[in-house]
Amino acid sequence: MEIDAHTGSFKGWHSRGYLPHFDAGKVVQSVTFRLADSLPQEKLKILEEQLSSLPNTLAERERRTSIEQWLDAGMGCCVLRHPEIAELVQDTLLSFDGERYHIIAWCIMPNHVHFLLEPIISLASIVKSWKSWTGKYARLRAMELGVAVPGHRFWMREYWDRFIRNEEHFQQTICYIHENPVKAMLCAAPKDWLWSSASKHG
Repeated sequence: MEIDAHTGSFKGWHSRGYLPHFDAGKVVQSVTFRLADSLPQEKLKILEEQLSSLPNTLAERERRTSIEQWLDAGMGCCVLRHPEIAELVQDTLLSFDGERYHIIAWCIMPNHVHFLLEPIISLASIVKSWKSWTGKYARLRAMELGVAVPGHRFWMREYWDRFIRNEEHFQQTICYIHENPVKAMLCAAPKDWLWSSASKHG
């Protein structure tokens, strides 16, 4: 059922080279993607060597935990920390709500983005078009503001996605998204972070 992302068609169960993913209509999905320079390649290489002997499921869990900790430590240029760029990214995310997806929760962190949504078109095409548009205009805005964005790519090519299994998982995911700025010591309470659904509904 693998279909090209340009068509906007749902892929069903598929693989991007590691764990299987599920892409279908009316299935709530949690997505995380990050800036291209947010993690040093040396660290990632060492991590992969450490995980190479573990079963796939355990390796993926350990990989995500380590990378989340590094992201929250504020690695890379963290250009999304700039209010105008964070707002541009957030406004773009919200502008497609109801057209390409129904957004439930989101958070724009300094070097990565979380959002929880119910896709209307395929998740792969949503992420591809969203990253392409925001990457182009956020980089231009960063140049206007004199904010350095190293390299030729704004976003990392890969992204994490996880379909929501049940109500408990749904609530845990919303809590995680809203608490991320607090966990990273960027604010005292979720509602204090301006680029998050917690600040809009909290």
